[in-house]
Amino acid sequence: MTRSLHDSVPDRRAIIDRRGIADALAALPAGKERNGFALKTLRGALEQGRAEVARRLSLDPDRGRAAARATAYLHDQILRLAFDFVTNGSVPEPMAIVGLGGTGRGEMAPFSDFDLMFLTAAKPTQRQEATVQAVLHLLWDLKIKVGNSIRSIPELMTIAKADMTVRTAFLEARLIWGEQSIFDEAVKRFRTKIVSGTAAEFVAAKLAERDERHRRMGDTRYVVEPNVKDGKGGLRDLHTLYWIGKYVHGVEEPSDLVRVGLFTAAEFKKFERAERFFWAVRCHLHLAAGRAEERLGFDHQKQIAEVMRYADRPGKSAVERFMQFYFLNAKTVGDLTGIFLAQLDEQLAKKGFRFALPTIRRKPRRLSGFVVDRGRLSVPNDRFFAEDPCRLLELFALAAREGLEIHPAAMRAAARDAKLIDDEVRKSARANALFLDVLTCVNSPELVLRWMNEAGVFGRFVPDFGRVVAQMQFDMYHHYTVDEHSIRAIGLLAAIERGELKQDHPLSTAIMQKQVGSRRTLYVAVLLHDIAKGRGGDHSEIGAAIAMKLGPRFGLDPAETETVSWLVRHHLLMSATAFKRDLADPKTVEDFVQMVQSPERLRLLLILTVVDIRAVGPGVWNEWKRALLSTLFEAAEERLRLGHKQRGRQELVDERKLELAQALGWKSSAAKAYSKRLPDSYWLAEPPEWQLSNARQVASAEAHIGDAVPNVVIEDDPVSRSSRVSVFTPDREGLFYRICAGLAAAGANIIDARIHTTRDGMALDNLLVKDGQGRAYSDRRMRTRLIRSVEDALASHSAPTVPRGAGPGRAAAFRVAPSVAIAERASTRTTVVEVNARDRPALLAGLARAIHDCGHIIHSAHIATYGERAVDVFYLTRADGKRLASDEIDPLRAALLAAARDTGEAAAAA
Repeated sequence: MTRSLHDSVPDRRAIIDRRGIADALAALPAGKERNGFALKTLRGALEQGRAEVARRLSLDPDRGRAAARATAYLHDQILRLAFDFVTNGSVPEPMAIVGLGGTGRGEMAPFSDFDLMFLTAAKPTQRQEATVQAVLHLLWDLKIKVGNSIRSIPELMTIAKADMTVRTAFLEARLIWGEQSIFDEAVKRFRTKIVSGTAAEFVAAKLAERDERHRRMGDTRYVVEPNVKDGKGGLRDLHTLYWIGKYVHGVEEPSDLVRVGLFTAAEFKKFERAERFFWAVRCHLHLAAGRAEERLGFDHQKQIAEVMRYADRPGKSAVERFMQFYFLNAKTVGDLTGIFLAQLDEQLAKKGFRFALPTIRRKPRRLSGFVVDRGRLSVPNDRFFAEDPCRLLELFALAAREGLEIHPAAMRAAARDAKLIDDEVRKSARANALFLDVLTCVNSPELVLRWMNEAGVFGRFVPDFGRVVAQMQFDMYHHYTVDEHSIRAIGLLAAIERGELKQDHPLSTAIMQKQVGSRRTLYVAVLLHDIAKGRGGDHSEIGAAIAMKLGPRFGLDPAETETVSWLVRHHLLMSATAFKRDLADPKTVEDFVQMVQSPERLRLLLILTVVDIRAVGPGVWNEWKRALLSTLFEAAEERLRLGHKQRGRQELVDERKLELAQALGWKSSAAKAYSKRLPDSYWLAEPPEWQLSNARQVASAEAHIGDAVPNVVIEDDPVSRSSRVSVFTPDREGLFYRICAGLAAAGANIIDARIHTTRDGMALDNLLVKDGQGRAYSDRRMRTRLIRSVEDALASHSAPTVPRGAGPGRAAAFRVAPSVAIAERASTRTTVVEVNARDRPALLAGLARAIHDCGHIIHSAHIATYGERAVDVFYLTRADGKRLASDEIDPLRAALLAAARDTGEAAAAA
């Protein structure tokens, strides 16, 4: 068995010459130096063997499984040599050294664990235990990570009966060295005493284990940094199918799954193709990391794409093409799993066992020729879809309407017959109506759309969607592939309509349930908002054109189609305005309203924006974003509804001042004097709770006797889940830069900043900050350190240097070309400057320093991060309070570009 397993490894002596090394070890003289010489010899052989395996893989980068088998062969020979060296070639008390799991299967990634069991016929003797320890110490000295146990056959049987992990590991057991008869006896007892009659128990346990593993990994195969080994759709899912087949049918090779009827020959080819690909990726990943790394992170994706010889194409980089192929293979694994389990369920049913249970027991009202098999929707025969290809859409529409699961046999037939969807089917009014029924079903449409996508029907019926299937976005912001992101957004929209997210989105819920004129307009817009990703150019503009083409086909009227197209074209407008512009500036709302033009568009755009952000990934949506979007919506809605602002600017300022005076409980004269000191922009920009805290801070600071000194306060801000740093100090040139430098020196990340100057020359600045882990500062010592750092920066006679920070971290895998956009008309009072750059510590401090060196004053700063990309927007004036002149624009742009370039980018540019 061992010989035949390694027959597939070519030129084995080039990997390791076991006989030559054995002779060298045998020739070593006795004495204290013997073990050291042996270790040196084995280490050299191991290093040379690993280098040879890596060389072969570099010459043929797709042959990952060959590399895995060669690695297993290398480790086998090292183990044999170590054992023979320790025992001097003779074993008076026999034992079997057994490989388990992947080691037993004869497939190991370069830095995989070496899983061994030292098996004895009876309870291990002290001599046997000493031998095992000596072998293990030698392997450990070689830096091989060994999973090990020493068991007697009876002990193994007892443990395997109780522990499903041990049972699974021994299922792939292989004798590497030692006594064949002991191993054969263990296998015989394992089959008769453990495996026999327990197939249903094993299958149920493995499926439960798989589901739990998927849950830990995010429960989707479309995360952009997938786990190659344990992630959904990865190698472990393929191995689980083989384990089940081996346990139930006793198959010896994966190809035997065809013989026992669990796969067709064509399906097994897909199995093999996916397994080969994942093994190649896993082996390259281990070599790139120099350790046992299973998460395919951004830092390794580009490197492996290059090693595996992917190239750039128009609209798609090499790494995006590589990752798209990765996700297509993961999708294949999902398809094969469904097919496998359906066949297995049918086979076990004939023996009186079932592991799949129906989800409902009632009979649907109308089946339209479909059948229900144990509560799941299925097809009556293999010709059902060929007779009427529109039934491919009807299958999913019926499942959505009736709340039925689709039988794996029907999914298998749909995947096989998806090619029947041609232009005639796509133009069919009936087919498009069925598709729209699925899309707009309020009860979990994302589940059925995902089934449709898995079967390949979605991409065939909407080819533009097919182009984004498994399309990744190589950045740190998006967590999912484009198709998965869009389907999740549809699911969130339906959840809002059902009222399930009312607590998180009260405004969107109220609008969706009572004020949306056309539900299907919104559902189609959400589906299409990213439809043109990966084509090059502006995906919003290209997507808007696609929407104009698809709207009529789906059955939308001209007005609905135009609205969908507008929403797709402007789906980023509301978030860009809310997160990157000063909402206290009247011009911000005026420009936004001019683009939106109608209350209905505004309502639809708000909901589209909400689900788009939430579908990006966990943790992206927060209360701070909700507050900003709500503020913009309310201001714009008032303007659109009434044609003008219901309350004038001064009226709103006076109202805020009165609210603060009532909350403070100060004497009328004191409250009035305080309110006069602050400009109108302060009362419009800051929320009431901040105004209250600021007033108390100012009063406390001015109670100090003597010259005014900087006063720094830090408090939690629950809305943004960050900490607010408020600075009250005499105004001076470069003040904002000093504050930023002080915060950066303490490791704080600034996420928003509001800058105000009182009429008597004091600065009152509010900044929102998070620590290096993206959390608020809750530790008192860290808060004190933060305050002292800012105070030191403010007290310094010379401007502090820009802190170097800790480097870009994971963002180093990405290149973001710095850019500076200066909008001279975005505000009536200031010049608006937007800087895009790769995010890194102290970036904002560097930009603030550049603005200070140009002699300009920052009135507000709005900081947004999208993964590795930072977008910082400043509202500036000259020192005299006027907007920048045209001859001041280019010097400012050059200074900001220089500050935006980090060390790595500057070196690359040079």
